[in-house]
Amino acid sequence: MEVIDYVIFAAYLIAMVGVGLYFYVKNQSVDDYFVGGRNIGSVHIGMSVVATDVGGGFSIGLGGLGFAMGLSGSWMLFTGLVGAWLSAVWLIPRVFKLTAIKTLYSMPQLFKHYYGLTAAGIAAVISFVGYVGFTSSQIVAGAKLASATFDGVSFEILLLIMGIFTVVYTALGGLKAVIYTDTIQWLILMVGLLFVGIPAAYFMLGGWGAIVAVLPSEMLRFDQISPMKMLNWSLTIIPIWFIGMTLYQRIFASRNEFEAKRAWFIAGLLEWPLMAFMGVILGLFARAAFEMQLISFPNGLVDPELGLPLLLRTALPVGVTGVILAAYFSAIMSTADSCLMAASGNFISDFLGMAIRMSPKQQLRMSQWSTLLLGGIAIYIGMHMRNVLELMLLSYAFMVSGLFVPIVIALSGKSRSAPAAIASMLGGGITAMALIYFKIEVWGGLDANGIGLSVSALLFAIFHSLFKK
Repeated sequence: MEVIDYVIFAAYLIAMVGVGLYFYVKNQSVDDYFVGGRNIGSVHIGMSVVATDVGGGFSIGLGGLGFAMGLSGSWMLFTGLVGAWLSAVWLIPRVFKLTAIKTLYSMPQLFKHYYGLTAAGIAAVISFVGYVGFTSSQIVAGAKLASATFDGVSFEILLLIMGIFTVVYTALGGLKAVIYTDTIQWLILMVGLLFVGIPAAYFMLGGWGAIVAVLPSEMLRFDQISPMKMLNWSLTIIPIWFIGMTLYQRIFASRNEFEAKRAWFIAGLLEWPLMAFMGVILGLFARAAFEMQLISFPNGLVDPELGLPLLLRTALPVGVTGVILAAYFSAIMSTADSCLMAASGNFISDFLGMAIRMSPKQQLRMSQWSTLLLGGIAIYIGMHMRNVLELMLLSYAFMVSGLFVPIVIALSGKSRSAPAAIASMLGGGITAMALIYFKIEVWGGLDANGIGLSVSALLFAIFHSLFKK
């Protein structure tokens, strides 16, 4: 990278803080801070949803899948499209029906409405812990991308830089700052990759014929994925659309039900096919560059997740590198800031809101300080756990296995039971986390999410039968 690239990247970071300062002045209440004043349109919401959902998983993880698996890796984000559209037609109408009679800020408040205070507290803890962990994973993704790009700067320093800038502009501006920066950042990323990144890499590698000549033939096929792998991806990704605090915040921020549903349809199409194929194709190009010995990995250790940033550093001309890297960082940070807002929303709405009474101004200031504190915790965690996909999957599994079954049953209008919900949350979440922590492999290849969800459903049925009176 040249000096101009560093200048462009630094300008991007400063601009993000500027957006946070702008909305710091504009925000007047907790409604503004956590749910954007409940008056944001479908295009901004849809772009923010896809930026939040894909983020570092696209920038680092999906590029790694393309490097390792080829085109078949694109099916991972097909589950994102399915989850987005299912939640649009089933979840959003039911949530808006409830918002017509209650003012909601967080997903655990739905648990409080349907199952009571104890169940809501457990749901809040599960969501809170999951999103703090997920925030860490995204900051790690940003630092990992930077470490492959900025020569001579340690991973720890880069993690601190990315984390501090993200935490500061998020804490200052709240959800409005997050959503509007997501829109701009994602547009820059799309234009940059479609019209600069992919063409530059394509011509550097010598065209399609040269690319095909060095890649294994199976990497160019779409059927190189087992049914069990597809099932595991589905059980990991689809349920998050029903229990993700980041997504509920955007439902609450939408002007009305129609705008929210349209935003979810937009997000689904952006995830698959657009984002899915862009991610794996760039990962595929990185694999071809590695086979041609045009890129090399630090210390000679092949890391598929580093293939994409190494490719971009090699292929892009001076000046453009700074723009594309800034856009990539923005994609990663758009997930980090949203997850940080989710954790802060849980902390204020579901913990402090239960314990003390505050004026609207006090709530706003407390929300900003809590976001700063939680961001610091996320940075600390990121210093000690550096595998992006491991952190993401741990956070996903904890939330999905604990929260999916009881929220679906609650919103379906079926007979509800607080003891059943509590047993389901604890049993499912603990089971999934134990399987991951102890690295226990289950017969047939079903992953921890599948087992956790099965245990959660079974416990709900048993305890509902025992306590239905």
